[in-house]
Amino acid sequence: MNNHAGIPSEQCLRFDLEEPSTWLNIPVDADIIWCFPATPLEQVQAFARTLDAPPRRIVVLGSTSAYDAPSQSTEYPPPWIDESAPINLTKPRVQGEEYLRNELGAIVLRVAGIYGPGRNPLDWIRQGRVGPSRKYVNLIHVEDLAAICLAALDRGQPGEAYNVSDGQPHTWNEVCATAQQRWSVAATAVKEDPSSGKRISNAKIRSELDYRFRHADLYEALDLIESARSPS
Repeated sequence: MNNHAGIPSEQCLRFDLEEPSTWLNIPVDADIIWCFPATPLEQVQAFARTLDAPPRRIVVLGSTSAYDAPSQSTEYPPPWIDESAPINLTKPRVQGEEYLRNELGAIVLRVAGIYGPGRNPLDWIRQGRVGPSRKYVNLIHVEDLAAICLAALDRGQPGEAYNVSDGQPHTWNEVCATAQQRWSVAATAVKEDPSSGKRISNAKIRSELDYRFRHADLYEALDLIESARSPS
């Protein structure tokens, strides 16, 4: 994928986990931000074996889907989930993340739903991808995610996992009602989602990485995104 527009070609390196010939392009003393699923495990392990020495820092972008939503619990709202909660090791990407964390000391960021310009939750409602339900959603603005990656490289502890969320879970009922009231975005009919979702705690990145959010308020951030939209 060509997501490096504006970056001088001499500053770009080609790396593809599925192409071992590209693995040696990683400089020996580089920091690495791993932003694609760490799968399959066998390929992740093979790449790790090619490293003469572990990179200075590895930050792996995982997902809060590593935590299974409680299926038997009737508690609502659902309990807060921190980094001590069990993860689902049957998921291939979780296996890869945990290998990198345990064997190479990678810092794993378990990232909530990413939003920002070009990835607008109000568009998800407009398109019928989501609708009103009691399910909780956890989000992180892309600018905060980028800054947290740098904070993890600078201050994160090797081998640790950190939840990356703005710490303000909302139900889709609330988001859809606010979308209607503030931006006249009406939800289209979608099947009710009976699940309760999760509430992701971000206490660890706030305390250990001393991170202060730029976009802690979802609705203020959506106002900025909507106001910046090009006229149709």
